Amino acid sequence: MPTNFTVVPVEAHADGGGDETAERTEAPGTPEGPEPERPSPGDGNPRENSPFLNNVEVEQESFFEGKNMALFEEEMDSNPMVSSLLNKLANYTNLSQGVVEHEEDEESRRREAKAPRMGTFIGVYLPCLQNILGVILFLRLTWIVGVAGVLESFLIVAMCCTCTMLTAISMSAIATNGVVPAGGSYYMISRSLGPEFGGAVGLCFYLGTTFAGAMYILGTIEIFLTYISPGAAIFQAEAAGGEAAAMLHNMRVYGTCTLVLMALVVFVGVKYVNKLALVFLACVVLSILAIYAGVIKSAFDPPDIPVCLLGNRTLSRRSFDACVKAYGIHNNSATSALWGLFCNGSQPSAACDEYFIQNNVTEIQGIPGAASGVFLENLWSTYAHAGAFVEKKGVPSVPVAEESRASALPYVLTDIAASFTLLVGIYFPSVTGIMAGSNRSGDLKDAQKSIPTGTILAIVTTSFIYLSCIVLFGACIEGVVLRDKFGEALQGNLVIGMLAWPSPWVIVIGSFFSTCGAGLQSLTGAPRLLQAIARDGIVPFLQVFGHGKANGEPTWALLLTVLICETGILIASLDSVAPILSMFFLMCYLFVNLACAVQTLLRTPNWRPRFKFYHWTLSFLGMSLCLALMFICSWYYALSAMLIAGCIYKYIEYRGAEKEWGDGIRGLSLNAARYALLRVEHGPPHTKNWRPQVLVMLNLDAEQAVKHPRLLSFTSQLKAGKGLTIVGSVLEGTYLDKHMEAQRAEECVSTHIHTYTHSGREHRSTPLSLRAFPPAGSTGENIRSLMSTEKTKGFCQLVVSSSLRDGMSHLIQSAGLGGLKHNTVLMAWPASWKQEDNPFSWKNFVDTVRDTTAAHQALLVAKNVDSFPQNQERFGGGHIDVWWIVHDGGMLMLLPFLLRQHKVWRKCRMRIFTVAQVDDNSIQMKKDLQMFLYHLRISAEVEVVEMVENDISAFTYERTLMMEQRSQMLKQMQLSKNEQEREAQLIHDRNTASHTAAAARTQAPPTPDKVQMTWTREKLIAEKYRSRDTSLSGFKDLFSMKPEWGNLDQSNVRRMHTAVKLNGVVLNKSQDAQLVLLNMPGPPKNRQGDENYMEFLEVLTEGLNRVLLVRGGGREVITIYS
Repeated sequence: MPTNFTVVPVEAHADGGGDETAERTEAPGTPEGPEPERPSPGDGNPRENSPFLNNVEVEQESFFEGKNMALFEEEMDSNPMVSSLLNKLANYTNLSQGVVEHEEDEESRRREAKAPRMGTFIGVYLPCLQNILGVILFLRLTWIVGVAGVLESFLIVAMCCTCTMLTAISMSAIATNGVVPAGGSYYMISRSLGPEFGGAVGLCFYLGTTFAGAMYILGTIEIFLTYISPGAAIFQAEAAGGEAAAMLHNMRVYGTCTLVLMALVVFVGVKYVNKLALVFLACVVLSILAIYAGVIKSAFDPPDIPVCLLGNRTLSRRSFDACVKAYGIHNNSATSALWGLFCNGSQPSAACDEYFIQNNVTEIQGIPGAASGVFLENLWSTYAHAGAFVEKKGVPSVPVAEESRASALPYVLTDIAASFTLLVGIYFPSVTGIMAGSNRSGDLKDAQKSIPTGTILAIVTTSFIYLSCIVLFGACIEGVVLRDKFGEALQGNLVIGMLAWPSPWVIVIGSFFSTCGAGLQSLTGAPRLLQAIARDGIVPFLQVFGHGKANGEPTWALLLTVLICETGILIASLDSVAPILSMFFLMCYLFVNLACAVQTLLRTPNWRPRFKFYHWTLSFLGMSLCLALMFICSWYYALSAMLIAGCIYKYIEYRGAEKEWGDGIRGLSLNAARYALLRVEHGPPHTKNWRPQVLVMLNLDAEQAVKHPRLLSFTSQLKAGKGLTIVGSVLEGTYLDKHMEAQRAEECVSTHIHTYTHSGREHRSTPLSLRAFPPAGSTGENIRSLMSTEKTKGFCQLVVSSSLRDGMSHLIQSAGLGGLKHNTVLMAWPASWKQEDNPFSWKNFVDTVRDTTAAHQALLVAKNVDSFPQNQERFGGGHIDVWWIVHDGGMLMLLPFLLRQHKVWRKCRMRIFTVAQVDDNSIQMKKDLQMFLYHLRISAEVEVVEMVENDISAFTYERTLMMEQRSQMLKQMQLSKNEQEREAQLIHDRNTASHTAAAARTQAPPTPDKVQMTWTREKLIAEKYRSRDTSLSGFKDLFSMKPEWGNLDQSNVRRMHTAVKLNGVVLNKSQDAQLVLLNMPGPPKNRQGDENYMEFLEVLTEGLNRVLLVRGGGREVITIYS
């Protein structure tokens, strides 16, 4: 309901603020009119371009001088005063986003403002009338009525007109939902359904318009060669029955010449085309008035138009005048020209055609008039196959044996096999053109009022004309004349022209100029539509067609349009081209109805059309009718058109530019996502449906650069585009201070060349190809483009927190939504945990391990992640080794299987190692593991490694001692920074020396009897004593040399012993593996030993190239059941 309001001036305070404002207002020299727009300083936040935000025309100083609004002065730099806002909205000086981007520049807008704007009648009604009434009405409607009968023809026209009426209602709702931009139907569809659908439908609409130009040109040439100047034909029929082939060749030659001529006219002076539009429209209107005048005249004074019949067969009167076999002259008979056509000579004794001899020649009136009662004869259909005789029902005929010379005799024959579906496809182009008004939306005075009114009135008018013409043609014209497509029984005259009054030439000349004008309009509109699509940038390979002449004329688009139109000309048959463009127009109308239905059902907040006479059921009915008509016309054309649109859709989806137009498909996606999220909310997924939904923890350095981009490479290899991926990162600080920095880190994160050390040598490697990701200092790539390049489909989430520890905990707890949450955390090993400048990295890491365990989430830790392969690399062989120490729910089995689905790891073979303890039967363990893998449908080599329970080595004690000494130093000694660096370097040197000794020991040849053996009591005792005897004396010496070993924590010694021994076994078996997956031991329950936990993991993975530490989430993730 309308709202009344009154603007009341506020009294100025006594401090004079109001007077100063008044003085400034009345000061001389103040320019009138709105000031030019200036960028407001704001708070630096990018805002949507809308009438309510960030658009201030008044200088900022004027905001703060008065004190009436001092409470809001801090907001005025970004939010304008209501007074200035209302002024701008009333004058349309600020248009919403999605409209300005397609308006002309400022100069052209001023030029358009001075030009007179068109109203409903001139701007919408007449253009729609001109485009709807055209070639099919004049050349094919009488034939459709004759073949299909009045009833079926009425049904065809009613279906097609209903389809366009429902589409017009949907289009009116879309067109009145806000300011209509210059661009018309394409912009309405694309802004309602998004760039993918918009591009696909826009190109279909373009192809339809282009083929319509070919159809109009073919209609022009058909009128010229058949009814105006038949002698102008270049190709003549060389043999009997060759007239059709010769006509096709003539159509191709003349059509090509006409196309080139029209293209030159459009290229040189498109303004003349627009000026001639009214002339062409006048031709159409005069022709229709002449038809109605002829119908009225035929009711009182039918025209004398005889049609010659031989038996019940219609004869072509192109080769004879008198419809008689012989003349009687002075009691003598002389043969007629008709006799010579059916006989071998003009003599009465000449041999004649059998049917000619047996049947008489009669003459009937071709147009008996509205009062003749012929309507009942034309009520029913008369379908026939190609080459059949056009016969009149109810006339006696003597049948004869099959004739061989039928094609050479002057019969009227059907040229194509007619059917109901074919007629629908041929007729439908005659009701297209309903978007002619919306295409001129930029030139309308009030587009939101004119488009619905003018379009619906035009459809009502043309529907009445078509339906009334069907009834009147059936009531006035003889059936055999209606079925005579080219008027051969009327001496080659146009059938509808013979009905018109005062002269047939009114229709012939009017239809000729009408089809010429429609062809020029198509060649004018199609290139501009293609240029609009190209300038949108949604289809990259079409961008060249967005350029043109200096004045903006689409030169390259016109050239492509001419080439496509030429393919329609080469088809050379109006009846073959019409179903093709019917498909494209029907698909366009289908998506217009879909757009209206989607917006209505979704109840989009911005969906507020002024046109109220619409409903989603009408749009759905129109969409269904369009789809039905497509398959009625031609099911293979329909599938082809859908395939073309589908290919364009997928191309734009994968290669096109990303556009945000606030379209309905995005709203539909949001509703579908909400529905799906609510469905998956109920409980965890079944084991069979479990897949890793990964939260990738990316670390940023001080320059907001990603430290380990290859984590994303590994994620894409692990996920193969399936499931959920969340890329998370943490910035330290407070959100109010860091929100801009966080946005830059998310949208403008640069990647640079990383340096890492492997096997004692320094390597430099780019995390991703230099082509896609430049080194530091070059143009930054955002995280989303990094994810796109690595084909990691997922979401990016960046958290600002007071500490890195809390931020990571927040991500683990809150990332995801509802049932769409992560169940696995992937992070890089903190390689700098021993460095003194980062003393808390190991603490954050250990706490993150505890958080994932508490949240029942799996944890994957990639060590030496910078040496992991890129997506472009391919391993030609090698192994993925799995060391299955403890059961983790099957994660270690599932991860290699998923990795091998990717091309990088596809040729790698999987090996599974498990460790046998003293009391285990290794042979039985191997059999059981092979059976387990068989039931899991996973192929892998199996090996059981037996670890001897021997005494703890001196190396283990030494590593434990250094570990505890380092821990004590970091906890108790308050050293200066330089002293800490020297101490850390000393410990690092000692660790390196110890590692060298360990590597030398691991290179010793393995003992053969320690692998693949079954433990017995005798073997066990012998092994123990043998190991103990060999090292007992040395151990006593070492204890005497290192008395402090006796004070070590025995729990730490045992853990270090396990790490050293297991590391030696893994190095022995998997040093050359492409990837090693290990069970990750859990952190100690006592938080005092966290730094020792890091040392244990470091020792466990020493000497390995690529390691993935795996910690299960506490549930089964793989099953043997189907």
